[in-house]
Amino acid sequence: MRTRRLGQSDLEVPVVAFGAYALGGGYWGPIREPGGAADAEALRAVHAALDAGMNAFDTAPVYGFGHSEELLGRALAGRRSEALIMTKVGVRWDDLRGAGGLRMPDREGTPRPVELNSRPESVRLEVERSLARLGVERIDLLQVHARDPRTPVAETMGTLADLVRAGLVRAVGASNYTVEELEEARLALGSVPLASDQPEFSLLARGIEADVLPWARAAGVGLLVYAPLAQGLLSGKATPERRFDPAEGRARKADFALENRARVNAVLERAVAPVAARLGASVAQTVIAWTVDEPGVTAALVGARTAAQARENAAAGDLLLTPEERTAIGDAFRGVVLARPRPSAAARLRSAVRRLLDG
Repeated sequence: MRTRRLGQSDLEVPVVAFGAYALGGGYWGPIREPGGAADAEALRAVHAALDAGMNAFDTAPVYGFGHSEELLGRALAGRRSEALIMTKVGVRWDDLRGAGGLRMPDREGTPRPVELNSRPESVRLEVERSLARLGVERIDLLQVHARDPRTPVAETMGTLADLVRAGLVRAVGASNYTVEELEEARLALGSVPLASDQPEFSLLARGIEADVLPWARAAGVGLLVYAPLAQGLLSGKATPERRFDPAEGRARKADFALENRARVNAVLERAVAPVAARLGASVAQTVIAWTVDEPGVTAALVGARTAAQARENAAAGDLLLTPEERTAIGDAFRGVVLARPRPSAAARLRSAVRRLLDG
């Protein structure tokens, strides 16, 4: 697996990293029996990723309301020295002072209120609890999950810098920050470098090309991009016959309507499948390879719940598209517009926050 330095930190990350959101259940389908078959398969997925060189794992306390971190900690017990652990702070479900109507599914899929909270005392408490759930003494990369508009960026970043100096955190990152917020964070950290930002980026979501990508390249800040397969819509496996579990978030997401699947699959068949055939790879692997070779992208975070999925994702890290193939695939998707119903203003706000938290 190819690796890259994450910004100006001392972390060397694989170009395809393990996204552990699905390990927590919730949006990706409920986990009603902790320690049961789903968790056992998740443990095998983490071990398969490590064995394949995909040794960076991205999680968050709110993924399954602690379950993803706990499961990842169990999986890495005895293999901690092989792994880079990347987690987050800034979303609380256990302290709702000032909560603004935001909700996320817990491990069993039940929507529960959450609050954006990046106050210094909250950050310190979250780190303490994450260290305990993960069973480690230090977090390799600590990221602010989403901007808390009630807390100055400088206060949050000052706390993270203190945690680095205390030896509890190796490197600091952000997630879903604007360019202005990233620059403010970078300056507030002082001598501690801002290692990374974590934005959404895929063939269907390319907004960062206009601002975050060029800023990150110029500032020497790494990018760990999430949803490179658009939650599976770009995998080539979202066929018309595919049925999603009604308890899973994708079953209710407009992007997966049959009309949108047809639009995306037609372009995958025309522009991606021939390249995949040349590489002896799957469509999903080829899309991941396209993503990680975007200048400025350090790594793509790709989710897995099974060992087979982890191995398939990891193999994408060794694929190389020609410049002509990358251009052709990128151009083919520029005209793809998904059909989405016009939501209310309140629904648009909830959807925007959900997209932030899905990272």
